[in-house]
Amino acid sequence: MNNVLMFSGIYILGVFVSSIAQILLKKSANIERENKLKEYLNFKTIFAYGIFFGATLCTLFAYKFIPLTMGTILETTGYIFVTILSYFLLKEKITKKKLIGLVIIIIGVLIFSI
Repeated sequence: MNNVLMFSGIYILGVFVSSIAQILLKKSANIERENKLKEYLNFKTIFAYGIFFGATLCTLFAYKFIPLTMGTILETTGYIFVTILSYFLLKEKITKKKLIGLVIIIIGVLIFSI
């Protein structure tokens, strides 16, 4: 049980890191570039995809110790992380629909945990 808790934390860390990569990609996409090639071959984009790769490795490693059903539930925390990071880093508003969706996700995670 202790291993499951520890590796659940590793899984959630991977989801959080992946959420940071999504924010980096969004910031990179908002920058106007003179040609299409530079949209994909710039530091922010390449770094973000590198972060995605690292997050995937965290996820695969954690799946060796946690059940598959738990992993899919833990993955939904990414919606929460992206919404919060978008609010603070991209200055996006949290609409009523988003808030209701986040509450439903949190309730679902809590029900699964019980």
